[in-house]
Amino acid sequence: MQRRTFLMGTAAGAALAVAPVGGPLSASASSAPAAVRTLDELQAAIDRARPGDRIIVADGTYTVPPDRPLTVRNKQGTRRAPVTIAARTRGGVILEGEHSFLLEASSHITLSGFSFRQKNTLDLPPDCSHIRLTRNDFQLADIEGVHWVMVRADDSSVDHNHFHGKSTLGIYLGIEGANTEEMAQRVHVYRNYFSDHTFPGSNGGEPIRLGVSPRALSSAHAVVEYNLFERANGDPEAISVKSSDNTIRYNTIRDSLGGIVLRHGNRNRVEANHLVDGTEGVRIYGNDHVIVNNYLAGLSGRALVIGSGSERDHLPGETPEARRGNDAPDRILIAYNTLLNNNGTLSGESQRPHEPRDVTVADNLFVADTGQLVAMANTVRFTWSGNLLWGAAADGNIPAGGGIRVDPRLVTDPHGIARPAAGSPAIDAGTLRWPRITHDIDGQPRGRARDVGADEYSRRAPRRGPLTPADVGPQAG
Repeated sequence: MQRRTFLMGTAAGAALAVAPVGGPLSASASSAPAAVRTLDELQAAIDRARPGDRIIVADGTYTVPPDRPLTVRNKQGTRRAPVTIAARTRGGVILEGEHSFLLEASSHITLSGFSFRQKNTLDLPPDCSHIRLTRNDFQLADIEGVHWVMVRADDSSVDHNHFHGKSTLGIYLGIEGANTEEMAQRVHVYRNYFSDHTFPGSNGGEPIRLGVSPRALSSAHAVVEYNLFERANGDPEAISVKSSDNTIRYNTIRDSLGGIVLRHGNRNRVEANHLVDGTEGVRIYGNDHVIVNNYLAGLSGRALVIGSGSERDHLPGETPEARRGNDAPDRILIAYNTLLNNNGTLSGESQRPHEPRDVTVADNLFVADTGQLVAMANTVRFTWSGNLLWGAAADGNIPAGGGIRVDPRLVTDPHGIARPAAGSPAIDAGTLRWPRITHDIDGQPRGRARDVGADEYSRRAPRRGPLTPADVGPQAG
């Protein structure tokens, strides 16, 4: 499919170009190619766009009128030939006013390189699909209760963006769906930078909220990966999961109040995340989750919490009040995690009537100098094996035979990550046989004889590690 780019610098293009409000027309037959330069011209280019077209917007500040949002209606790109609307330079186009883009009944649309500063939510509605937000800067007006981006369109992606600078109630990125119980399918959130949310309340300032309680039993199949969170202090939940069948992996949460919370839903996988030098760690409710290969260190709160339930299970047709309650964790796998020098290591809850059941806690590394390494409340049919415990902290109530106390001989790498040294007793000490976890937190193969903790000892350089701002956001590779 031939791609067309709307550049208004040729003689024909100059005749179409419209000067910015209050400014002269600068394009001419002899000038270098210039991008679309006004909102009217941009809207006209969108209206006539076809698959493969790329509309370039000249750098500048544009105030979108409250009654005329930039409307993308009934536009159908294709997988190989999306319709792309992009700033000439990343961050060079600033959109102010009440709204930015309004999308309706469209697919395979890409919005790239904009600085979003409007007052209202950017919504990807359920009558759209395959919408991509990439390399944008989001710092909307700091208005109480306004969520910045809401994704309800199937097969959409949010990547290489920076969300930052909110101090009031409201979330950076929400993923929901049509009606009241559905979830958007297969949303991919990756390589974004979420920073500096300073809302001081106890709830309602999540960087990512993946569902809400009425949607808990809906499968979303979302993947949230390779995102960096720093100073994400608007909520104890930096990634709040309230739906089913999602994957949360390879993210770094640093110097933040929020952690990863499986608040509602079933069959979610939390794998190979770094949570360091913040407050909250990983908290679990719901059934059939897999929590493997995570590194939690230097947290002033609870590193890993196996929750209790106000309900045994959430079921179709239950009342809205029951759906908002906590679902007791059942059939959870917690394996190959490293919990190092946190204020609370592994703990449970006793404030709700339903205890967790059928949980496997295997081949984890628990190290701390304060408190108790294991402080569970009531449990039923827990399986404990192969865990290593060390430090001045007491063992707590881990059952006899659930682990051994031995110095894991850790060394700290240049990124501040503690790993087993050569000769560590963690090497080849794993006991879990099924399910087989084939790689470690760094992406290195575990082999047949697997090590305890998140890191598999290797002399090779890791394939991945904790993220930095250079790895994410609009300017990252």
